[in-house]
Amino acid sequence: MDDGCGYRIRVFSAIAEVAAEDWDACAGAENPFVSHAFLAALEASGAVKAETGWAPQHLAVEDEAGRLVGCAPAYLKSHSFGEYVFDHGWAEAYESAGGRYYPKLQISVPFTPVPGPRFLVRPDAPWSDVAEQLLGGAVAIARHYELSSAHITFCTEPEARFCGARGFLLRTGEQFHWENRDYPSFDGFLADLASRKRKAVKRERREALGDDLSISLLSGAEITERHWDAMYRFYRDTGSRKWGRPYLNRSFFSELGRTLADKVVLIFAMKEGQPIAGALNLKDANTLYGRYWGATEDRPFLHFELCYYQAIDYAIAHRLARVEAGAQGPHKLARGYRPKPTYSAHWIADAGFEDAVRRFLERERRAVAAEIAALDQHAPFRKETD
Repeated sequence: MDDGCGYRIRVFSAIAEVAAEDWDACAGAENPFVSHAFLAALEASGAVKAETGWAPQHLAVEDEAGRLVGCAPAYLKSHSFGEYVFDHGWAEAYESAGGRYYPKLQISVPFTPVPGPRFLVRPDAPWSDVAEQLLGGAVAIARHYELSSAHITFCTEPEARFCGARGFLLRTGEQFHWENRDYPSFDGFLADLASRKRKAVKRERREALGDDLSISLLSGAEITERHWDAMYRFYRDTGSRKWGRPYLNRSFFSELGRTLADKVVLIFAMKEGQPIAGALNLKDANTLYGRYWGATEDRPFLHFELCYYQAIDYAIAHRLARVEAGAQGPHKLARGYRPKPTYSAHWIADAGFEDAVRRFLERERRAVAAEIAALDQHAPFRKETD
């Protein structure tokens, strides 16, 4: 559809319908999860499709010359799983009142609670104008299909403010991120911790590997299908224990290795030449993103070693600015990860329901801000008196 201002808004039912070079010209290289390759791996593997509750409705904006100047990964959702910004309570309340909450529109990266841009705009295009088209397109889809709501999750703070200024409801959450203070080594990071915390980390690292485990770190062409077999086995073990049915299938991991291996960092714990635990990370020029982990042996502190300490080691060695270790986890605080806010924006069609959600979010934002402030006071770093 043409908006009358020289832009044309299009909707694609598969990421493969958009040329990778055009999508990535908008997405940039700063966040691998919004890249064409990552989104295509989700769809090509069958993990994301209408039958799994994620029907692609990707938004695209073309200029007068027909050039793609903006896009957003969007999906019609028939449930609220795999999002990590939980609205199950909203759905239950709305449906108890006689409404139909699903389907809804979700602008997000499936199964990926990683903050990042959601309005992807070419650097040489006017960001606010193109973002306005994408936001308007999202609302137009919601109205066309008579959806209850549209949600933009794990967006950037400027995107959230942009949406809020246009009537969307704003929600904040909390994650734990590690920040590199130009540490020369892991010992340099440890020196920044309070004495008691420093000793605890050293003890955990010793006990995690014991006398029989070693670390193997793989990236790029080093990763083979045998390694993906092991990583998928670990992922399934964790997924089946945490949420019943893992979201991703084995094919996804092969697709990831085929198209994004240079962005992947696999960290394995090896015993007698075989991996018994693993952590999958993606990276860009500034950040290491922890995604999935699992183990076939229950070893104390091994999760902390592979997912947190090895990630810090890698970030320091490769001069990355931060490690984002995924959703949840106040236990990360004692390991040097500090609380950071996350952002989402929500459009609700029903005025009465919108008012109820608005009042809930006002209370929730205050609670989240207070919790982040309180947790940050208990960060393990040395005080001036230490």
